[in-house]
Amino acid sequence: MGKIPLLKAIAITIRDERLALGMSQEHLADNSALDRTYISGVERLARNVSVKSLEKIIKGLGLTNKEFLSKLLNNIEEAE
Repeated sequence: MGKIPLLKAIAITIRDERLALGMSQEHLADNSALDRTYISGVERLARNVSVKSLEKIIKGLGLTNKEFLSKLLNNIEEAE
């Protein structure tokens, strides 16, 4: 499989982790202090997530930065 862009890998990782937790976009948005439409836009690649917002989303998923980055790296490696 070909390489996937970093932004897409981030979106996939967020969506996969959210779904694995049985969490709606609304719930993640509430946990992250962000708007649901922002979460939706990030997952659909319609928004370029900022590092500041990504940190909020990671916290909203109940992950550490290291845990999220590990999962992100796994998604990138699987695509290569």
